[in-house]
Amino acid sequence: QVQLVESGGGLVQAGGSLRLSCAASGSRFSISAMGWYRQALGKKRELVASITSGGSTNYADSVKGRFTISKDNAKNTVYLQMNSLKPEDTAVYYCQLTQGLFTYWGQGTQVTVSS
Repeated sequence: QVQLVESGGGLVQAGGSLRLSCAASGSRFSISAMGWYRQALGKKRELVASITSGGSTNYADSVKGRFTISKDNAKNTVYLQMNSLKPEDTAVYYCQLTQGLFTYWGQGTQVTVSS
């Protein structure tokens, strides 16, 4: 059974940085596509960044140049480095793993950016 565990969220001032981690177990991580999504209060969940099994990345326009997604296949872990954080980045951030026809989600980690 695939399990995803996020960590690294917290409270940070605007302009600061955080690094989120998502550790996967029970999956063939190296052939999985991974993504980070976020959901702000009262809003729909949206894609923040994604990375394919081959390492190709994709970012939402709102985070381009500030966020970086990466993965370590040896550690079965995907990261989201978030720099120059803004109050509008405040949300619960979720890790997603896609393997074949199946999609799995983590429990989410709260990121709060104060102005």
